[in-house]
Amino acid sequence: MLTWGVEGFTAPTASHVTGFMFEVITYTGAFFTLRRVLSYPGCFSAGYILPTILTWYGGLMLVFFGLQLDYSVYYILSAAAANSLFFFLSYFLVISRYQTKIAFLPLGKATRLDGVKGVEWLTLTTPNLTGERIDAVAADLHADIPAEWQRFLAQCTLNGVPVYHYKQLLESLTGRVRINHLSENEFGSLLPSAFYSNFKRLFDLTLAFILLPILLPVLLLVSVWIKKDSDGPAFFVQERMGFRGKLFKVYKFRSMRTDLKGRGFTEGEDDPRITKVGKIIRKYRIDELPQLFNVIKGDMSFIGPRPESKSLSDWYERDVPFFSYRHIVRPGISGWAQVEQGYAAEVDGMKKKLEYDFYYIKNYSLWLDILIIFKTIKTVLTGSGAR
Repeated sequence: MLTWGVEGFTAPTASHVTGFMFEVITYTGAFFTLRRVLSYPGCFSAGYILPTILTWYGGLMLVFFGLQLDYSVYYILSAAAANSLFFFLSYFLVISRYQTKIAFLPLGKATRLDGVKGVEWLTLTTPNLTGERIDAVAADLHADIPAEWQRFLAQCTLNGVPVYHYKQLLESLTGRVRINHLSENEFGSLLPSAFYSNFKRLFDLTLAFILLPILLPVLLLVSVWIKKDSDGPAFFVQERMGFRGKLFKVYKFRSMRTDLKGRGFTEGEDDPRITKVGKIIRKYRIDELPQLFNVIKGDMSFIGPRPESKSLSDWYERDVPFFSYRHIVRPGISGWAQVEQGYAAEVDGMKKKLEYDFYYIKNYSLWLDILIIFKTIKTVLTGSGAR
């Protein structure tokens, strides 16, 4: 349609051909990114469509500029608009109207699923589906399941209806890995991918060196702002537990007064020690910017579990003996627990936060990191959301 002239169809130019080839790649990338991102707990929202499209088209333009390829701006903008319209219409007219329906066996721990939001649950009273539309069947596969129910589960799989262990669904719907008992955690599945760890480290370094010259003026201005607002150094330096349990010094902008004593952690956003400037830089996460140097040094990543102080780590491990397992990946400036729960409730919410951390390690992947980046950018730009 774009090459249709006054006299009818005209042969596409080289810029059209190049644009079409890269457009196919861009659309495919955006499609699969959205497909994965929207599959994570609490992410069933049209708000991720535009950031995904902008990210992929931004990458497309960088390729054109970097390789100095001919391209049609008119073609790229038209295709981007068409793709955006397609994704939004698909979401609002089809995806958002579809309610997942899962049946579960009322045996063992599978009954815990009934109260989980985001799914329409059906409790099975007899070993048959009575002709209803069912997307999946859940069961406690470790429970003593009677023979007739076992035959029912086998028949479900033969008919193409997937059967899930209740724990797998519980984790995928809540974004947390339960840690009430050590036996409940399959640590073999929590081992992160070595290939992705190396790729992520390379990405961290590349992004850090790109951001460094851009953020240096900001770091200088914020330092002066903090010094004028209250007495004390501009930076806060503290030893934290890092990758594989090694101690390192984390750098942050100081957001609290130095003349007031308190506990070893922030007691909520209403903590009287937080300065006026501190409230602002904490709200928009500006206080975390100096950790860019921690990323360059290799102490941290942009995305990962938040590093805790040694004293808090020792405290936590008294209640959860396998707390130190979270150190199997590099700590991050932002993480799954921060965008889902926050990090103000340092002690009361520790176990819940650790469940989020274990979910991140178990699902350690590029797709989950992309989702966390999107959520973090939203928090930084709006100053709202999980902290």
